[in-house]
Amino acid sequence: MPTSHYPSPAVRKVLRKLGANIREARVRRKLPMSVVAERAGTSRPTLSRLEKGEPSVSIGIYAAVLQALGLLDDLARLADPAHDSVGQQLLSATLPKRVRIAGQKSGGKHAGR
Repeated sequence: MPTSHYPSPAVRKVLRKLGANIREARVRRKLPMSVVAERAGTSRPTLSRLEKGEPSVSIGIYAAVLQALGLLDDLARLADPAHDSVGQQLLSATLPKRVRIAGQKSGGKHAGR
């Protein structure tokens, strides 16, 4: 039986912020909860839980709500390797200092003379 997951305070804080941002986007568009919930294929209570940042709401519901608000492309940018500065630094640290052309014998272009 799986154990229930209780996220860290940092995760809960980010989820509350994300929920508040989604709520603000909905309000700015002057869309009632019922309309966004219907467009997202979810219930109004689930949308309310999402806007409060409750961690039990699935990522699929977040994606559907973002699509209903025209913000789905923003979700695709999360964890984009192009914006992962730590990942880029780690990759750079593992690059070789010198690169040889495939098929070239060691000793350079004057080798064998």
